[in-house]
Amino acid sequence: MNKLTSRWRASIKEKYRKEKKIAIDLGATNTRVYVKRQGFEVCEPSVVAVKKDMHGNNVILAVGHEAEHMIDNAPDDIRAARPMKDGVVADYEVIEAIIRHCIGKVHNSRHLARPDIMICVPTGITLVEKRAIEESARSAGACNVHFIENALAAAIGADLPVSPKVVVDIGSAATEVAVIASSGIVCSRLLRVGGDNMTEALRSYIKRQYNMLIGESLAERIKIQIASACPQDPKQQIEVNGRDMVTGNLQNIIITSGEACKAISYLVDSIVQSIRTVLEQTPPELAADIVDNGIMLTGGGALLNGLAQLLKEATSLPVTLVDDPLSTIILGAGKALEDPLIPDK
Repeated sequence: MNKLTSRWRASIKEKYRKEKKIAIDLGATNTRVYVKRQGFEVCEPSVVAVKKDMHGNNVILAVGHEAEHMIDNAPDDIRAARPMKDGVVADYEVIEAIIRHCIGKVHNSRHLARPDIMICVPTGITLVEKRAIEESARSAGACNVHFIENALAAAIGADLPVSPKVVVDIGSAATEVAVIASSGIVCSRLLRVGGDNMTEALRSYIKRQYNMLIGESLAERIKIQIASACPQDPKQQIEVNGRDMVTGNLQNIIITSGEACKAISYLVDSIVQSIRTVLEQTPPELAADIVDNGIMLTGGGALLNGLAQLLKEATSLPVTLVDDPLSTIILGAGKALEDPLIPDK
């Protein structure tokens, strides 16, 4: 009877574990979670509220939305820690905290929660970094840990044909350019330029040009509303409120789309140059397919006005902006969980 009970409990635990396979996209700004057979479940800020104890050790106070709220209203001794910086792993302790938080979010009962996890990682990540992330995930409660590169996950998530193509993923902190062929990455390049850099470039331009300080949220709004990869409507403009650096008084100025375009142009140029570099590294036998299939554009930075048109003109290749660029990677990782024919990475 005891043997039967033990086998029954073991089978229940195994069934529960298998049914709760999850994929996690640890983005620099947001973390997204996909649960097998349930779909896209969680999207939370990739931030952990950390405080030093009396011995100088980090104490994790909150994760995700709760951490973001705490940091906005907390004293100076509580800081924000993030798992990724400039497209590479920055803090494995934070990764462990976020993965543990994600497991708790999708599992109603933690004592049975030892799920298999697929983690989206930057293209070109080293074996040492993978092992460190795997160790963090296991410490957080994962049973088996698999990896899939962001570019490959994006290609799967976009539902595009398997034939060779160029994937350009512009995230908040980095841009990944990769040539995908035969369900694998042929060549790639990681550029530490993303949407956040464009936001900061707009703040710097206004500070330099008008001696005025503006907040990050306002700079983000300028980027979304009137900034573009190439000059479009020069008459488009936005009123900007900020603080004069000389007098300290509040003031209003008008920023045009032409100015916004100029402020971020050097960052856009670096993305174009990275794509050209990867195209130069592409094997000649793939050239014909690349010309036919072109570039797949994904990531939040891909929503920049005029970017698809600029890349088309700069590379002479067709450019496709995916339907949901913010969620393409996590949806692709989820499909990799669902489809046993797609190899683990």
